Amino acid sequence: MSDALSPTNTPSPGSPPGARIIAITSGKGGVGKTFVSANLAAALTRRGHRVLVLDADLGLANLDVVLNLHPKITLHDVFTGKATLESAVIQAPGGFHVLLAGSGMVEYSRLTPEVRSQFLSVIQALTPKYDVVLLDTGAGISDVVLFSVSLASEVLIVATPEPTSLTDAYAAIKVLSMQQKRQHVRMVINQAARPGDGRAITSQLQQVLDRFVTTESGRPVRLIHMGDIPADPSVRDAVMRRQLLLLQTPGCPAALAMAQLANKIETTLLTPVT
Repeated sequence: MSDALSPTNTPSPGSPPGARIIAITSGKGGVGKTFVSANLAAALTRRGHRVLVLDADLGLANLDVVLNLHPKITLHDVFTGKATLESAVIQAPGGFHVLLAGSGMVEYSRLTPEVRSQFLSVIQALTPKYDVVLLDTGAGISDVVLFSVSLASEVLIVATPEPTSLTDAYAAIKVLSMQQKRQHVRMVINQAARPGDGRAITSQLQQVLDRFVTTESGRPVRLIHMGDIPADPSVRDAVMRRQLLLLQTPGCPAALAMAQLANKIETTLLTPVT
């Protein structure tokens, strides 16, 4: 396997301190991945962390839609030399920063050496400035998605209880385990119908992985259940209004669940801000 697809679990010797990079991905689209990325960023920002969300869904970006932003400069402009990286980073509602990608550009549907180099340069330039960088990747297991995920030390898979979502989540986890040698993958179950559903679903997926997927070390990849986001009509309302749920309806069940997810990420992956 090439170095480009090796997860950056440990910083290289002598590398400058930088953000904890977390890839938020999914096996299929439409499961709320970008919703989770944006609201998790807002929740972590409230806890005092410097957060950047990088729209890594090159060519099919929709983070701008979720946040109701109309950027004049995108990652495409940076890649083509029309703008500086600093000018492309803007503040979003919720206080965190975003770097938005352009939509509908077929040149980013394939991972060319140029795209790989440019994307890596952007990551290296930004990480020293933040505590957390959330990569809102595309869905599935394309080479562009896998490369984006490979840049992260941690992977958070978003899935729903629907069978198609879980089947595609299993496929994504299998590829991450075998190609990137991931020893563990974190999961959040969106649109959970009842408390405890997500933990049960994660346990069922773990059983399948234990049976059919073995890592290079001989041990099955470990799934870490990070939490559930309950099915909540407030979510659809916030998405339709293009507003952050944590700002529009902070006391609703889904918003409280997002706050709990941020707390768990902080306590397990980040150094709390003092």
